[in-house]
This record gives sequence, C-alpha cells and structure tokens, in this order.
Amino acid sequence: MNITEILTRNADLYGEETSLVEVNPEVRRRNDITWLEFELVEPKLAAQYRREMTWREFNDRANRFANLLLKRGIKKGDKVAILLMNCLEWLPVYFGILKSGAIAVPLNFRYTAEEIEHCLKLAEVNALIYGPEFIERVETAKSRIPDVKLRLFVGDNCPLGAEGYESLIASYSAKEPQVSLGEDDDAAIYFSSGTTGFPKAILHTHRSLISSCHTERNHHGQTREDNFLCIPPLYHTGAKMHWFGSLLAGSKAVLLRGVKPEWILKTVSEEKVTIVWLLVPWAQDILDAIERGEVNLADYQLDQWRLMHIGAQPVPPSLIRRWQKYFPRQLYDTNYGLSESVGPGCVHLGVENINKVGAIGKPGFEWEAVITDEQGNPVPQGEVGELAVKGPGLMKCYYSDPQATEAVLRDGWLFTGDMAQMDEEGFIYLVDRKKDVIISGGENIYPVQVEDFLHRHPAVKDVAVIGLPDQRLGEIAAAVIELKPAHLCTEEKIMEFCRDLPRYKRPRKIIFDKVPRNPTGKIEKPRLRERYNGGSLVTAQTRN
Repeated sequence: MNITEILTRNADLYGEETSLVEVNPEVRRRNDITWLEFELVEPKLAAQYRREMTWREFNDRANRFANLLLKRGIKKGDKVAILLMNCLEWLPVYFGILKSGAIAVPLNFRYTAEEIEHCLKLAEVNALIYGPEFIERVETAKSRIPDVKLRLFVGDNCPLGAEGYESLIASYSAKEPQVSLGEDDDAAIYFSSGTTGFPKAILHTHRSLISSCHTERNHHGQTREDNFLCIPPLYHTGAKMHWFGSLLAGSKAVLLRGVKPEWILKTVSEEKVTIVWLLVPWAQDILDAIERGEVNLADYQLDQWRLMHIGAQPVPPSLIRRWQKYFPRQLYDTNYGLSESVGPGCVHLGVENINKVGAIGKPGFEWEAVITDEQGNPVPQGEVGELAVKGPGLMKCYYSDPQATEAVLRDGWLFTGDMAQMDEEGFIYLVDRKKDVIISGGENIYPVQVEDFLHRHPAVKDVAVIGLPDQRLGEIAAAVIELKPAHLCTEEKIMEFCRDLPRYKRPRKIIFDKVPRNPTGKIEKPRLRERYNGGSLVTAQTRN
C-alpha cells in the first residue's frame, strides 16, 4: 500500500464532501461580519477569502498533476520541489507528485535564494513548482540550478522561464496514473530545520508516511465529524503529519493563512473547527489578547473545539495552566517528534495525562524510546541522557550523506540529539538539545529548565537561555527575555525572581530583546549566540 491510495479511497467514499478549505483573512475587509454575509456584500473578495475543495476534486487535481509530470518526462524516483505558501493547491500538488512515482521535496518558504539553490542541488531536484512570493528568489538561483528543467508557477502573471500550473493541469486526464508504488518506495525528502547551518535532506518512504497517519489518528481519535485547523507551514512534517490523521479519517481540514489571535478564533468559530494544533507563540498571543481585552471569547462559537495540542518545541507548563483557565473543557495534548521521525508522535503525552504537563510523554503508537549515555547504553531512571527513538516512521537516511546518517541511525535507533530524563512512571522530560547544554564551572545547565522557570514571571512573553563565553567559568547562562506588551521590567527584578533557582542555574546576564523563532516555532539560538557572543551586552533596560 502507498499513501495516495488513502486519498483515492476518500474520493470514492466521500467524493462530494468537503476535504479542504482555505481561509485568507488578509482579503477580508470587514472583520465584524460572518463569511456568508461577507459573500453577499463583497462576492469577488469572498472568492479570494475562502476557497474549498471536495475529496473528488482533490483526487482529480492530484491525478491531473501526476499525469502532467509523467507526460513531461518526470519518472519514478525523480524529485519535484514545492515552494508554496499554504494554499488550496499545496496538498493536491504534493499528492500528484507522489502518484507519479516521483519524490516530493517541500521547501521552507523562508529560504533565501542561496538556501533554495543548496536544497535543490542536494536533493537532485528535476522540477520545481513555486508561487508568486518566490519569483525573485527563484530568478536569483535560476542560473545555478540547470538540472531543474521543468518550472511550474501557481498564480497569475506567470514569469518568464516558467509555465502556468493551473492552465496546464486542465488539459490532462483525471484518471489514476498507472504507476506501481509500494510501502518501501521513496516518497518525500524533507529538510532539517537548518538552525545550525545548511539543512540536511531527510528521505522518507511511503511506509513512513502511512505510519504517521495511524500514529496521529491513534493519538487524537479523528472521526469523520472532526475538522482540523492547520496553521503551521505545510512544508514541515509537523503540520502535514497532523493533517494525515484527517486524511485517514476522511474528515475536513481548514488551511488558515494567518496567525493573529482574532483570525484563529474567528476561523474556529465560523468553520466549526474541532481540533487545532498551535505553536507556543500563537497560544501565548491568544492568551495575551484575551487578557488585554482585545478579544472576547463570548463573541465566538467555540463549544465544538474539543482538542488543542502543541508540538515542535518545549511547552512551558505555566502556559497550559493559563490555557486551561480560559478553555477548561478542552482536551490538551503535546507531541514530540523530528523530521527524521516523520514529524510528531514518536513521543506523546496523551490527553489523559494532563497532570503530567511539562513532560513530552511516553513512546507514541508503535514507537519505542530509551535514554542513553555517550556510549548508547540506557542510563538509570532519573538521570539525564540522550533520547533515542525507534519505530515505523524513521527516515531511510540523510539523502547523499552516509556519514551524517551513520552518526544518528544506529541499530535501528534514531539518536535525536535531545537530552532528556525519565521519571518513575516512564514519562519523558525534555531537558535540552545536546549542543545547547551550558557547562558553567563544571556544572551542566539545561536551558529549557531555566526557560520554564522564567516563563512563570508575569512580564515575560518569551525567553531563550544561551551560553556565552566566560574566562573564569568557561560559559555563563544568559537569558534573552521578550517582555509582554505594556509590561515594564528590569534586570534587578528578574535577578530577584531567579533567587528561587539553584545558584548555579541562575542567569548571569539578562538581555531584553525579541526571541527569534523559525516558522515551526523553534528558538533560533545560533542567531542569538552570534548576536551576543563577544558583543556589548545590554543587561538592564525596560521595554514598553
């Protein structure tokens, strides 16, 4: 079996039912009316604001794109890159690539021209489909990617050197392409976050993708009546693999192009969304907007919203306690995963374990986990070591990089690079990235533990703890703190707050600044270390 057969099944069983909805609040001029009223008042803009697609249309468009690729010389095992913002075209394009037997290569929409060039060359890409936001970057890289012979463009005003996707697929058959595919065939190349340099190419098979469908549905129990709100970028395994639970259930999903709190709540209300996956900053923004009086929950229909879950980064327990205050009837879950483990779910808290908030959970459905020492041996319960996972969604390899593959894949286990510890009940707590551990005066300081503590301060919106060089101690812990709007704070107040920490864990420097995060919510600590390493540090100031 391959993952495209699930889409074909859905088209056969639920053909006229809605599969995907795209909502783009940027084109909605009147935020105080419902979509139906908006459609009556401004029908042309309404067509841009909200688009939808049935399961049959989804499958037909995937088939047409697959047949287009095959006719244009793309064959099984070739690579087709996707450089699109979240949109209604994204998933049919992805499945069209898979149905053709080619390997889908999603690209981060924040990549520079240099990074686009690097990834296209590394993955040996044969064709590229891209949108209007990327014309300039593709043009810059074009002369250095001669192997990308087929360039397709999604949108109006197709640039020179590309062909219009929409007009092309209309002329191709919607019949299923006759390509033999099995679970062990290569399916997709994803790229690592790239927070430590150029990203690595992660190769997954159809078996990996199918396993993520079953893992996600097992964890969150999607039914045909559910409606999943997808906000994170689809190029990342996290967003897509959570949606795979909806694919398996044959249930609707909404792609929201925007992250403002009022947009999220309005879409949940109007589209009758039941499941939302948030990143920490977006959950934080919703709570801040509620507490500032900028949104009133009574204005929205939220009773059907049954589950909020968070992944992609450590979750401060204080954030979830605040969330439960405003959404007491919602289930909460968190998932841990890596692109190398086909996204979220290899470790999973479980909605029944709300009392364990702070842990990332136990091994997920059909997964195993162990915490190891430097030699790869299990450490005693309670000790810190490197988390290793094993399961059906492990990557095949880092594409064209056997040395990097051997460094992390050993005897069927993926060594994650994350430091963790396990309690007496078997729950795993993430301590930090192995490379981010601060060694100060011979003591190991795990930044996530200090960040969780600082998140409890009422003025702190976000925080990142990094190591900076020190002649005497080797390294010291520095806390980069982003304050909530309209909150004042000083270094002295933060230092006083930190007196409840053990002395060796207390930050030696306080820096008030914005905490940079990548599109999947991970703190970009290399940027912070580069910015403040050896520079003049601002250690006491206030922000309005």
